[in-house]
Amino acid sequence: METARGAERQRTAAEARRRELLEAADRVVLRDGPQASMNAIAAEAGITKPILYRHFGDKGGLYRALAKRHTDALLSALRAALDAPAERRARVEATLDTYLAAIEARPQVYRFLMHPSDDSATSAEVALSPEQGFDVGRHSAPLLRRLGEELGQVIVERVDLGPDGEQMARIWGHGIVGMMHAAGDWWLADRPCSRERLVRSLADLLWGRLAEAGDRDVKGGPGF
Repeated sequence: METARGAERQRTAAEARRRELLEAADRVVLRDGPQASMNAIAAEAGITKPILYRHFGDKGGLYRALAKRHTDALLSALRAALDAPAERRARVEATLDTYLAAIEARPQVYRFLMHPSDDSATSAEVALSPEQGFDVGRHSAPLLRRLGEELGQVIVERVDLGPDGEQMARIWGHGIVGMMHAAGDWWLADRPCSRERLVRSLADLLWGRLAEAGDRDVKGGPGF
């Protein structure tokens, strides 16, 4: 029994330490964006880089942990927008706005997760970086896939799309996430219009078949 309690204490302490290291990484990413390095993160956490490697393996492991942390938070916010007591069009707009507001609030985090390097980095700086082999694009694809699968699941549970509804819901889920990602990436870089205008325009694009589909019965909440 004492051995089990000791193991549980060690596990709890390790999880707490991992959270502390992720919070330190977040602070560096907020400051440095895609140029955040393992050296800078280790310094922020007050440890050596080998200790950081012990917890995450390499920058890819740290990236995946940060991606999960931020994706979990984003999915929670998106579900809250989908579950709001409002008409479907208002919830669609709220969901789009939640995503755009998230990347607008923390653009450096978004760029770290979605772009392999910042445009401000010179080719010489990139060549001298010991972490130049880190391919953010390879790691960000699963993040977008997860968002697409989660949204597709929400749609299949809440919208009656007929006999092929499950397949269509997955298509819609990945299509909507792709649209949000591409449009949000362009908007965040160029700011060609207000966030409100972008939300309305994207909702208009989605609204045809979505407006016609019926709701499924959802216990404890609205449809989509």
